[in-house]
This record gives sequence, C-alpha cells and structure tokens, in this order.
Amino acid sequence: MSRLPDFRLEVYFSRWEFTARHHLTASDAQTMTMAELLALADPDDARAWETLSLGYTETYGDPELRQAIASTYERAGADDVICFAGAEEALYLAMQVLLGPGDHAVVITPNYQAAETVPLSLCEVTGVALDPARGWALDLDAVEAALRPGTRVVSVNFPNNPTGALIPAADLARLAAMCEERGIHLFSDEVYRGLELDPARTLPQAADLSPTALSLNVTSKSLGLPGLRIGWIACRDRELRSRLERAKHYTTICNSAPSEVLARIAIKARDRILERNRGIIAANLPRFEAFFTEFGDLFEWRAPDGGCVAFPRYLGRDGVEAFCTELVERAGVLLLPASIYRSQLTDTPADRFRIGVGRADPEPALSAFAAHLKGL
Repeated sequence: MSRLPDFRLEVYFSRWEFTARHHLTASDAQTMTMAELLALADPDDARAWETLSLGYTETYGDPELRQAIASTYERAGADDVICFAGAEEALYLAMQVLLGPGDHAVVITPNYQAAETVPLSLCEVTGVALDPARGWALDLDAVEAALRPGTRVVSVNFPNNPTGALIPAADLARLAAMCEERGIHLFSDEVYRGLELDPARTLPQAADLSPTALSLNVTSKSLGLPGLRIGWIACRDRELRSRLERAKHYTTICNSAPSEVLARIAIKARDRILERNRGIIAANLPRFEAFFTEFGDLFEWRAPDGGCVAFPRYLGRDGVEAFCTELVERAGVLLLPASIYRSQLTDTPADRFRIGVGRADPEPALSAFAAHLKGL
C-alpha cells in the first residue's frame, strides 16, 4: 500500500461523529431502517433475502445487483459494472490501476481528500480549482491547459462535495470528449447524482458519454444507505474492468452477500427513495436559508445545486477553525472546517465549513447552533 497522509475528515470524525450531540455536517441523505428497506423489495428479492446463503460472492458483484445498477445507465450494461466495498475502495483501486510513476493526473478542488491524495501518492498531479466567485464554476479551458502528454486521468466530482456545485451538461460532455480524444480516462465521482435541486440539471453519467470514462457511485450518499458499504464503477472498457477485478483480489475479494441483496432492493426502488430524499432536502433548505439570513453578519450562504452538503463562508474574526472547535465543544454541534478540505495543489478557501442538509429534522441542531451564536 502506498504511503498516504492521515485522512483528515476521518480523523476528525473519529473524534466527534458519534460523540457530538448534533451531527450537522452529515454527507449522506436520511437513512432508513432495515424494515423500511425490505418493505420495498419485490417478491423475488424478498425471497432471495429470506433464503440467502452466507457464502462468498462473485468478485465483480452479484449478477442481479449489477443488472439493477446497469438499468440506471443508458449505454452501460451489467458486464460494464464492477462492485466494491463502498466508493472509497473503488476510488483507491481505480487510481492504483490507472496511474503509476511517470504518469500525470488532473484533479478538481475542493474535493474528497482521497481524490487528491491517492493520485499524489502515485504520480504528479495538477489541481484545477472551482471558482467560488462564480458559484464554484469549473473553467474547462484551465482543465485543458493542465493536460500533458503523460496525463492519464482527469478526476471530477459533480454534484460536488463539499460545495454542492453542478456544471452544465454541455461542459461535462465537452470534458468527456476532450479526454477521449487524448486517450485520457475521465474519472467521474457521481455519488450525489439524483439529489439535484432542479432535476432538469441532472448530469449524464460519464460512462454513458465515453467508452473510456469511469462513473463512480455508491448506495451511501443519494440513497442514504452507507451501512450497506456497496459502491461500483461503470466503465465500458473491458480490459480496464478486468484490471480492476484483479486489483480487488488484494483488498475485499468480494462484497458482503447480505449487503448485495439489500443494495439490489434499494437500487430497484431508487426512484422512490430519491423522491423521498429530495423531499427532505426541499423541506430543509428554507430552514437553513432562514437560519443564515438571521445571522447574515456572520455567514455567507449559498444553497447547493445538488447533493446534500453545502460550503458556507464564515465571516467572524476568530476564523472558521476556532469557530468550529468552539461550536462542537460548547454546543455539541458538529461542522467540518475548511482545513478538512485543504488542498496541496491549489489555493482553497480557508473561511468555509461543510454543513449537511439531507437529514430529517435539523431543527434541534439549528436551535443549538443559534443558541450558541446568541450567547457569544
């Protein structure tokens, strides 16, 4: 395993995620109970659950799960899907397979840390920063200028974590074509797809746009089922999928059989679950708007275009790091300060924090947050 730095988000969460009274920075949509999920099962999947044998499963993933996943794509079939133990394993192994010494990658920032640090452990990486002054827009000309003859991967994430930003569909299509023309793999993290504020802005999936692109997804974020630990990559490059499978032999080998059946149920019921989760976010956003309006002297708020996280700006003179520490220690309200998203590649804002808007009933957390601010 390549030597990697501490995963700042997970280190922070290991201290606070399960001890803070109010988890106001959750990156997943509202989850459901086992009973609620099983109630969505069709007769065949209910029977599969009841009669499940707890043996090894196929390395590529359960064939019926892969078929269910493929049904969410326009051009990718079941054979174009390989499943992993969550999105993190998929991202890690994809970079190990795609990159090596002498190669080059381009990564947008801010991002989920592994999207940057895993490539950096393998090769040279250039960062291209989203522009906060333009609603976290991506400059495609800057991406193109960053490409080199040795560029093997361009890594993007939309809807973006932590900003909630989207790009126009035409920009993603141009990016996919740009990469394909140059023999570069577009690696597209699409884990928040389906939670767009305006469904008309839902982006096409990269694996549908280009036969060399990789689409990363997972049951954790939009579906709100992180406990299943089921992620996947869709890619129409058969040789690359084979290399991913051989890499997986060194990590999880295969997925959890119960989780694969439960993931199959969830993906078949995807439209109903996403409608529920979009409804929760739509109900929550006016509450967050009202909160940040009340404390407009302290915060600069922008609702996410998609996903269930946002990246507001803190205007206080004490700085966002001290502010987030005091907030969790005194009020029990957990946010993620800007340092969690610090990039080695680009200048990243030092006055932001991540907040989650996808959990049901944020009122107790917002009330504790407000009480803390009023008591300062």
